[in-house]
Amino acid sequence: MSKYLTLFTFCLVLSSCLSGKKASNGTTAPHFTWDNANVYFLLTDRFYNADKSNDFQHPIPPAPYRGYMGGDIKGITAKINEGYFDKLGIDAIWMTPLLQNIEGYVDEGTGISYGFHGYWTKDWTKIDARLGTEDDVREMVKAAHKKGIRILMDAVINHTGPVTPTDPQWSNDWVRTEPNCTYKDYKTTIECTLVKNLPDIKTESKKEVGIPAALAEKWKKEDRYDQEVKELDAFFKRTGYPRLAYYYIIKWLTDLIREFGIDGFRVDTVKHTEENVWKDLEIESSKAFEDWKKQNPKDKMDDQPFLMVGEVYNYYIGAGRWFDFGDQKVDYFDNGFHSLINFDFKYDANKTYSELFNKYAHTLGKDLQGKSVMNYISSHDDGGPFDKERKRTYESATKLLLTPGQSQIYYGDESARSLSVAANGDATLRSFMNWDEHYQESNKTLIKHWQKLGQFRKNHPAVGAGQNIDYGQNVYGRTYKKDKYTDQVVIAVDQKKGPKIIQTGTHFAEGQFVMDRYSETSAEVKNGKVVINSPHDIVLLESISNKLLSNK
Repeated sequence: MSKYLTLFTFCLVLSSCLSGKKASNGTTAPHFTWDNANVYFLLTDRFYNADKSNDFQHPIPPAPYRGYMGGDIKGITAKINEGYFDKLGIDAIWMTPLLQNIEGYVDEGTGISYGFHGYWTKDWTKIDARLGTEDDVREMVKAAHKKGIRILMDAVINHTGPVTPTDPQWSNDWVRTEPNCTYKDYKTTIECTLVKNLPDIKTESKKEVGIPAALAEKWKKEDRYDQEVKELDAFFKRTGYPRLAYYYIIKWLTDLIREFGIDGFRVDTVKHTEENVWKDLEIESSKAFEDWKKQNPKDKMDDQPFLMVGEVYNYYIGAGRWFDFGDQKVDYFDNGFHSLINFDFKYDANKTYSELFNKYAHTLGKDLQGKSVMNYISSHDDGGPFDKERKRTYESATKLLLTPGQSQIYYGDESARSLSVAANGDATLRSFMNWDEHYQESNKTLIKHWQKLGQFRKNHPAVGAGQNIDYGQNVYGRTYKKDKYTDQVVIAVDQKKGPKIIQTGTHFAEGQFVMDRYSETSAEVKNGKVVINSPHDIVLLESISNKLLSNK
């Protein structure tokens, strides 16, 4: 059937255009649902340096991998425009916080550390100059949307940055500095500091507060105090919220949505803050997102809702909707979140394909129906990831990208970036992106594997959001239906190389032509089966329009 490849490829492209959804900004893309999202997570400072002018000069040299290394917002934009994320089939980019972090440094017992990672906020109202400018953020979001890619920003409400000689502590009516969390129950997980010298926002307090003195002084020096106060007054008047500490931060975070048109939040340290805080953040974020779309009708991508995905550390998909503190359980899905990061996957990835796919399809279709989880194999703060030594890189991609649920690629998963560099603690997970190694022949083949799987997933919502049928012998049918849209695929993994018979069941009609997108090999369905002759052990089947074929 190889003589038909060019024709079939043409038909596939045309068929995709006919069935794809036309976005308001002019891009044509397959049907999108957050439940199938393939998300690329990166540390902004560690990804790509496109602007040397904002490189930070440390007053005191940091410990290994604990200082700024030059990555910036323009670096993300450069790779968006280059098409790097398109090739990987990325639906959304999630980056570490871009807000201004502490100016000084701390010694956590692992050496001098700076706030390169973005989680040590100094000012929620300003972009960190070491990463870029507001215009850089605006340009990045526009570039991403033009490519059909959404932007997720990291949102932190639980704590400020550490206190240093140049970063004063906020007032006591805003933060606590002790005790440290002991995680014995709900209270000792929330009304406490994660670590020493990481001031905890008093989100449980019902006491109305004013602007922290340290922040007010900073704004005055920057000649923007009056404007910030005016905006806060307008926010509290519009919403009717009391002036509690966390409502200030909600206002500042949702300003990012109204200003730049970002599409979602990955929310940090969720279990360390009362669940009602997140519900309020979701309500105000959704309002802000709708406001932005009304103000920017030509720039909006579609009518998808604002996404809230939460990091509830040690949440496992096996727990369903609940997280257990010991003395009480909380349903975060009912408190602002569409999905939670799934800490189960790194263990489940050791299961067989059948066990893995069936478990996730069953749980998402039953206990978590209407919600999702974000699966990952490695991250910036998980010292026990799946395949830390990067010895099962192909299997990592196959399992992560073909398992039901959302997928999160951590920068460098696709290129086997080392997770064991010479550094202490979680810094070993945060080396600079290994761009030089991308050009090695072995990595070219590995990256191509990630690209094929990612593009197939992006083009087919059935992969991550569809119902799963196990046909046996590691062959799986997936079906996704939404209103009048239907998507069906057949996935086969761990197959023999060379000719192989793949059962298609009811997913494709008799006589239907299908294409294996992994090998670009076509076949005709006969007696509910197809024969694919390829040198690969993976088959990714999608249908080809017979009508379009006959017209040619």
